[in-house]
Amino acid sequence: MPSVEYGEGSDTGNSRSNNEDTYFSNSEKGLWLIADGMGGHEAGEVASAIARDTIAAACNDGTQLSDAVQQAHSAILQAVDEKIGAPGMGSTVVALQSNRNDYEIAWVGDSRAYLWAPNEHEGRLTQVTTDHSYVQMLLASGAIKEEEVANHPDKNIITQCLGVQDIGPVKVDIVYGNWQRGQWIVLCSDGLNEELDDQAIAEILAQASNPGDAVDQLIARALESGGHDNVTVQVIAAPSSCNVETAEIDSLAEPKQTNYWLYGLLCAAVVLLLLTIL
Repeated sequence: MPSVEYGEGSDTGNSRSNNEDTYFSNSEKGLWLIADGMGGHEAGEVASAIARDTIAAACNDGTQLSDAVQQAHSAILQAVDEKIGAPGMGSTVVALQSNRNDYEIAWVGDSRAYLWAPNEHEGRLTQVTTDHSYVQMLLASGAIKEEEVANHPDKNIITQCLGVQDIGPVKVDIVYGNWQRGQWIVLCSDGLNEELDDQAIAEILAQASNPGDAVDQLIARALESGGHDNVTVQVIAAPSSCNVETAEIDSLAEPKQTNYWLYGLLCAAVVLLLLTIL
């Protein structure tokens, strides 16, 4: 893997006593990920650590990223069966696998990936993942409008995560892209985007001198804005060997589409389960 500049960091936040987020990076293998655990004190940390370690080990052995995420789901379920952690524990995940010119992003839940493309007008921020959340399902079905999302009372309910027992295999969404010189990819737990909207994130990225500086500023601003949850951020720059000039990102591949109508019955059952757990 060619040389890659990146930054990463995590903070418990202002309201939590423990950090259920975890992250992993291996620039030589071109793998970065963030896992956001849930299930209460200790259980969330266990679930996110299992997700992290399983995906890292599987990818190191040559497993496809989406299959590695699926293995993490099974590993969490197995841990519960073996009385490790606690029943109902789970984790979201967002992971980036990168090579010289291309990248793949896989996710389950509401941890996000953004693409930052600088230009003469400071830059363009694009969310490249789609949350697996109840509110996103409502938005996709037309039941609510975009302006209703931020303040919706159920905005924190996710429709799937690693470790939920009643859904069988999880649906791993994937997006592919081609690196262009100067681009950054931002991975984050929802502790960032719950505190900062896209405009605030873009302003910070435009002012940051490097990925490490961007991470520090993003986490600091999220804490200043409330810090109600754990917040974890990774910023990964395009590989130094990338020879494609930065351009408009119209070529960004679309994620495999979720059929929300067919998936709705399953999601509704999961929402009820998560409401019981929470």
